[in-house]
Amino acid sequence: MKKRINLRLILIAGIAVIVTMVCMTGIYYKLFQGQVRKDLQINARLLSGTGLFDDPDNTNVSLSEYYEVGEDLRVTWIAKDGTVLFDNDLDISQLPNHKNRPEVKKALFQGEGESVRRSDTMQMDNYYYALRLENGTVIRVATQARSVYSVFLAASPFVMLILILIVSICIVLAHFLTKQLLHPIERLAENMEDTIEEPVYKELVPFVNTIRKQHENILMAAKVRQDFTANVSHELKTPLTAISGYAELIENHMVDPEQETRFALEIQQNATRLLSLINDIIRLSELDSGEDNLLCFEQVDLDEVAGTCVKNLQMNAQKRNVTLYYEGVSCMLRADRGMISELVENLCQNAIRYNNEGGEVHVRVYYEKGQPMLSVSDNGIGIPKDQQERIFERFYRVDKSRSKQTGGTGLGLAIVKHIVELHDAVLHLESEPGKGTTITVAF
Repeated sequence: MKKRINLRLILIAGIAVIVTMVCMTGIYYKLFQGQVRKDLQINARLLSGTGLFDDPDNTNVSLSEYYEVGEDLRVTWIAKDGTVLFDNDLDISQLPNHKNRPEVKKALFQGEGESVRRSDTMQMDNYYYALRLENGTVIRVATQARSVYSVFLAASPFVMLILILIVSICIVLAHFLTKQLLHPIERLAENMEDTIEEPVYKELVPFVNTIRKQHENILMAAKVRQDFTANVSHELKTPLTAISGYAELIENHMVDPEQETRFALEIQQNATRLLSLINDIIRLSELDSGEDNLLCFEQVDLDEVAGTCVKNLQMNAQKRNVTLYYEGVSCMLRADRGMISELVENLCQNAIRYNNEGGEVHVRVYYEKGQPMLSVSDNGIGIPKDQQERIFERFYRVDKSRSKQTGGTGLGLAIVKHIVELHDAVLHLESEPGKGTTITVAF
């Protein structure tokens, strides 16, 4: 970045010097042309007032006696028919008729005329000014001056010297300026975690805010991953410890024969819980990956999927002495059938698991404002207000002891949240301790 800034500053300086020199040369050349024309006019009028050109028949004119003419000033006296009567620079016998010369033609018709003719071989400009006298003849004065191209060529060595000098100064200044310019950015980069540190340049505020937000998200994701790993380790350790303990007692014949069946049942329950936990972890990992091949969207009837899930869970509800009700209408939506089934099953399992003895679970599928809706409500233990935002976190349980007794892994609602997000749906929770919970999904 520093190198780019330095190069661009040097480039800008170089362009500025060249453009300035071109413009200034052009301006001064225009002023110079104006001065040359003005001098020619003055010389022509002074010569016309000397009386040397009053008699067209007297061509023996000696300018040196009456008027001091510089070496670079050419004076030509031309008759009405264009014949050259006098020229202080060339032999008039060798000069052609001048009647068609632009400046002479203008002078004959308008009283005065001027023109500029360029000599490409000499890189010079010839300036002419012609003035018609009272006797009808024309006096013309001319001088040579450098063309603008030759002026540029003559000035080019000085331009190069100035350019080298300015570039050298720019290199030094660019080094210090870029260092001063980038210092606040480097300091900000070193203290990105410090939210109090504000950017010196207001243009960087959106960029810095985005970076800080991403940084916070990365830290949060790392913390979630760390917590998840710790929770997984803890959740896996508990059933494994129980299985290992019961198995060791049976192996060492430390259990009465009538208790072996009970211990075998405990081992089976912990193994089942362990298997459920592993399956949920694998499923959550698949959802976290966000791979497109996991999704198979098709036209799905929410009523059909929810009705099937409720039917399959009736036996589980009866075991816990919970009545499971279903009410629905046909609601077509584009979704992954397997995930929608998993969503309904997890919500229903959760409502059954955290319900009271003799409780009820109501599952509804309906339309609201043109949106397919799924509602699962129960009259169970409910969720305190301060814990409602956390129940969709992994391994978070409102009643930890009850969850373990009923075989809950603490990942069901986390899976629900992922499925809802993958289908661009909206999740809504209403709950009151002791009265029950209602979870609604709007597709």
